[in-house]
Amino acid sequence: MQDTQYKKGLVIVHTGNGKGKTTAALGLAIRAWGEGLKVLILQFIKGSWKYGELKALAKFTPDITVKQCGEGFTRRGNTDIKIHQEAAKKALQEAKMEMISNKWDMIILDEINYAIDFDLVELKDVLDLIAEKPADLHLVMTGRNAKEEIIQKANLVTEMKEIKHPYKEGIKAQKGIEF
Repeated sequence: MQDTQYKKGLVIVHTGNGKGKTTAALGLAIRAWGEGLKVLILQFIKGSWKYGELKALAKFTPDITVKQCGEGFTRRGNTDIKIHQEAAKKALQEAKMEMISNKWDMIILDEINYAIDFDLVELKDVLDLIAEKPADLHLVMTGRNAKEEIIQKANLVTEMKEIKHPYKEGIKAQKGIEF
């Protein structure tokens, strides 16, 4: 654990419709690792796929640990919403337990804003989590459509804005770029 004398744990939010929210959070994780911090990444949506970041971050284990907690992306009106809600609620419970374990200097809740927006977890529960955050823990939250209440609680908010995307040119997702 880092010397807490000069440390104030921040709440950091990466949101917006542009690409790069998770990528920015993973960059923070690597920077933190480089300074000797321990990082936990809980992925609220991503499930069984083997993304490129998982392969790369496996080399940093145990100082950076990634746990895929989700059931994959969902859409509004899907009949399997209960499965996604159950997985997201378990991930939120795990985040609470890990937060108070004092094992981590930074916890990244990847796609938590998406989970709130799609009613997989309650906004109030996430606000409670922020309120319970230990003073020296950095809490990073990613995903589109961050709620105003989350933004107000954050110390740092970055909005990724899409200007141009290859999908609009008919170019499919590519290994090493989108996954």
